[in-house]
Amino acid sequence: MSRFDRYILSQFLTLFGFFALILVSVYWVNQAVSLFDQLIASGQNVAVFLELSVLTLPNVIRRVLPIAVFAGTVYVTNRLSNESELTVMQATGFSPWRLARPVAIFGLITALMMSALTHFLVPGSTKELSQRQSEISENVTARLLTDGTFLHPIDGVTFYIREITSDGVLRDVLMADSRDPGSSTVHTAAEAYLVQDESGPKLVMVDGLMQLNPTGTDRLMTTNFADFSYDISALVDPDVASRGSIDFMPTWDIFGALASVSAETGESLGKVTEEFHARFTQPIMCIVFALIGFGMLIIGSFSRFGVWRQILSAFAILVVLEALKNVVSDPVLDAPDLWPLLYLPAALGFFVAFGLLYFASNPLRLRRATA
Repeated sequence: MSRFDRYILSQFLTLFGFFALILVSVYWVNQAVSLFDQLIASGQNVAVFLELSVLTLPNVIRRVLPIAVFAGTVYVTNRLSNESELTVMQATGFSPWRLARPVAIFGLITALMMSALTHFLVPGSTKELSQRQSEISENVTARLLTDGTFLHPIDGVTFYIREITSDGVLRDVLMADSRDPGSSTVHTAAEAYLVQDESGPKLVMVDGLMQLNPTGTDRLMTTNFADFSYDISALVDPDVASRGSIDFMPTWDIFGALASVSAETGESLGKVTEEFHARFTQPIMCIVFALIGFGMLIIGSFSRFGVWRQILSAFAILVVLEALKNVVSDPVLDAPDLWPLLYLPAALGFFVAFGLLYFASNPLRLRRATA
């Protein structure tokens, strides 16, 4: 690369890193707050929270990377234009096509980053995150053995232990279950034990009382018991993803085996096909975002009101392309043979970018055509 290309590329990469850091921080904090509440409510420590937070980062980066590419391209292009650096380069004979070369290289670099995320890092981190969440959900001791605190392992269930002795005896236990819309049940016991058998974890309560209150009535039915076994396996989080999901598979495991992957995961062939090709279209869109942002700003003339009109126009084009991605994915889900439609937004984006660079290279023709 020439010195000019290296200079422009360094500007793009610096601002891209800045915007990516800001956007990742915002998205990550938003997810980390809800994750922190769930883990603390389950009795987990800070180390588990940090581990799961790190595992969510690749997916967060994948989401914000195209936005950071567009923001960095627009910011650098606008600054170079305001400081007359682009004007000087054009005066020395650089055409818009030549000026777009470092932009294309910048797009290729970010596309390689996105490829590493979509093909390797995101599937691996998602699989590990799901396994860790499953382990935490199955760890009933961590979820329920917290004395002196009212716990809510799932909606409609409240669990309380007054004291846990050194030999594992739970004293003064309360279990309130209101998941049944027809009635609510409260179990209280002087002592209880956690027992693991083949069918799952059980809570064995000793010397207790069961109170049943049918909804909409003033009746309260009570039953004293010497011992009672309560199945708490249902308290495991039902939202944990299965281990056979396509989201956990790297791309090379899916390539050439779409039908077998569909049978293994239980997903439709259209869903597997759409996910496979989406891992290739997302990196391509990084190049499109960079070229459209640069082309829209370089085509505009000087205005004392700034370049907000060009920025909003470029942003509107990208919104249309993203909406088109959702439109073309529906036919592919029903008919996997239509997978070339998934590349239509990227092809249209390149067409728009080349059109912008063409008009920037031929401003007189554009003015004549407008006239």
